[in-house]
Parts: sequence; structure tokens; C-alpha cells
Amino acid sequence: QVQLVESGGGLVQPGGSLRLFCVASGQTSSDTYVAWFRQAPGKERDFVAATTWRGMHTFYANSVWGRFTISISRDNARNTVYLQMNSLKPEDTATYYCASGALFDYKNERRYPSWGQGTQVTVSS
Repeated sequence: QVQLVESGGGLVQPGGSLRLFCVASGQTSSDTYVAWFRQAPGKERDFVAATTWRGMHTFYANSVWGRFTISISRDNARNTVYLQMNSLKPEDTATYYCASGALFDYKNERRYPSWGQGTQVTVSS
């Protein structure tokens, strides 16, 4: 089982940027998906972005296309997935979760066996 720990959330003004980090410990397969999801208060958890641990293809929700970038850093001891968020909007306010291990259907949260605890992002003036 992969353990995931997110960080990097905070309060930012509209138009600003944040970079989220998700550090994974344990075995990660290059051909499985790792993704970011988010959940705003009173709403369901939504897909944001995904890639494989190999990092060769990236996928985004329409709402974040062109503003967010998912990327991977891998070494023998530490694997990290990043979410660079630019041009942030108040509607991006949510708790952001990192998830790992889906074999297919990367937008479906039920495909991911491993989850982090979440990091809060608030976009407000």
C-alpha cells in the first residue's frame, strides 16, 4: 500500500499561484495512475488532473485546463507528484487530495486504492 502525504495548500488571492506537493512512500508502479481530486464544501469530490507514475501523459478537467499542471519526480527513495496551479479563481477553493494506484478509468475516484489526507486551498481577496 502506498502512503501519500500532501502539502502546499494555503490562502491565495484570485489570479495568484500555488504549488501542491504529494510525497509517496512505498511501491509505485510506473504504469498506474496518480491524480489530484478536489472537494469543495457541500459538493462531491471531483477529478482535477492525472498522469501515470511514468509521467508520459497528462489529463485535466476542463475547468483547470491551461491553468494547472501535473508533474512527477521519481528517485529510488522518494516519489513526488506536483500540481502547479496558476490563475487561481475563487471557484478553485477546495480540499485537494492526491490519489494513486488506478489501472484505468483515471477520472473515477473509486479506481484509486491509496489516498492522502488532503490539503486546503482557499482563493479569496
